Amino acid sequence: MRHRVWWGSALAVLLVAGTTACGNGNGDEDGTGPPPATEPTAAPTGTPGSSPSGTPDLSAGQEMARGVDVPWGLTFLPDGDALVAERGSGRVLRVPAGGGTPQQVTEVPGVSAAGEGGLLGLAVSPDHASDNLVYAYFTAADDNRIVRFRLDGGDPEVVFSGIAKATYHNGGRIAFGPDGMLYAGTGDAGDTARSQDPADPAGKILRLTPEGEPAPGNPTSGSPVYSLGHRNVQGLAWDAEGRLFATEFGQNDVDEINLIRPGGNYGWPEVEGEGDTDGGRYINPLLTWQVREASPSGMAITGNTAYVAALRGERLWVVPLDGEQLGEPSAQLTDHGRLRTVEVAPDGALWVTTSNTDGRGDVRDGDDRILRFPAG
Repeated sequence: MRHRVWWGSALAVLLVAGTTACGNGNGDEDGTGPPPATEPTAAPTGTPGSSPSGTPDLSAGQEMARGVDVPWGLTFLPDGDALVAERGSGRVLRVPAGGGTPQQVTEVPGVSAAGEGGLLGLAVSPDHASDNLVYAYFTAADDNRIVRFRLDGGDPEVVFSGIAKATYHNGGRIAFGPDGMLYAGTGDAGDTARSQDPADPAGKILRLTPEGEPAPGNPTSGSPVYSLGHRNVQGLAWDAEGRLFATEFGQNDVDEINLIRPGGNYGWPEVEGEGDTDGGRYINPLLTWQVREASPSGMAITGNTAYVAALRGERLWVVPLDGEQLGEPSAQLTDHGRLRTVEVAPDGALWVTTSNTDGRGDVRDGDDRILRFPAG
C-alpha cells in the first residue's frame, strides 16, 4: 500500500495536534452562540454586481434524502448519482440522481470522529470512468489524511497523511481542479503558528498529483503547498476561467472569500480579514462577513455566480462574479437551518446539505437533509 507522508520540520508536533486545539470567537463552525439575524446587521464587503440568468432555481427545492448523519462531503459520479460522506459514521452513501433511499457504498476504516473531525471531503477521480477511484479526506487517530478507494471494493490507499488534527480547524475540503490536480483545504488545528510555516501542511491549500505527490509547477518545487496563511479552509471552487476561490473561517472578526494565487500568503494569524500592514506581503480577501452571518463551509460556482453554504449564518449566500470581482451577496435559503455543503451536479442542479446535527449526535432542528435545486 502506498503511504505518502509530508515530512516537514513540524512533523514532530503534527502527531500530537489534538492537544493544541482551541476554540474561536464564533464558536467555530459547529458552535452555537446567538441566533443569526435573518438579514446581515452590516452589509458584507464586495463590489456591487448582478446575478446572471439561468442560475439554479432556489424556489424549487426537492428533498433528495433525510436522516443523514452530518452530510459533509458531496461529489458526483459521471452518471449523476451523488456520493455523500457522513462525518460521524465514516460511511459513504450513494444517492440516486433522481432521489431515493441512500445506499451505503463503503465505510472508510480508521475514521476518528470527534468535534469537527471525522469523514470530511470527497472527490471523484477525473478518470473515474476508467479507474473507478474516489478520494476522501478524514480525521484518523493521529492526523488528517487523504485516501482513495475503488467503488468495486478493496482497501483504501493512503495517498497523503501527516496533516495536523485537532478538535477544531481540520479543514477537509478536497476537489480536483481543471488541471487534473487534487487540491485540499486544511486548517491550523488550533495552533496558529502552523499557518505561516511552509514546511507544515496545516493552514494551507495543498496541490497534489492524484498519487499524492507535490504537483508539478507548485510555487516551491517538491512542496505540496499551493497557498499559506489560512485558518480553516472548507470551500474550494473554480470559475469558468480556471480561477480558484476559497472560503475561510475567521476568528472574532470576519469570515472570508479569497481569490487564491499560487504562493499567496493570506495572512493568518497576523491578519484577519483586510488590513495588510506588511507592505503587500499578505493578500486581502475579496469579500468578508461578520462571523455571526456566515461560518462559510462549502462553495460552488456555476455560470457567473458563487454559492456559499453558511453554518452559523444558516443561509446560502449567493454572490455574483465578475472576473476577479465579487458582487453584493444576497442571503437565500434562510429556512433550512445550518448549511454545510453546496455542489453543482452534472445536470447543472445545485445540491445542498444541512448540518443541524451537532458533533455529539444531538439534533437541533430535525434530521439532516440533502436538497436539490434544478438549473434555471
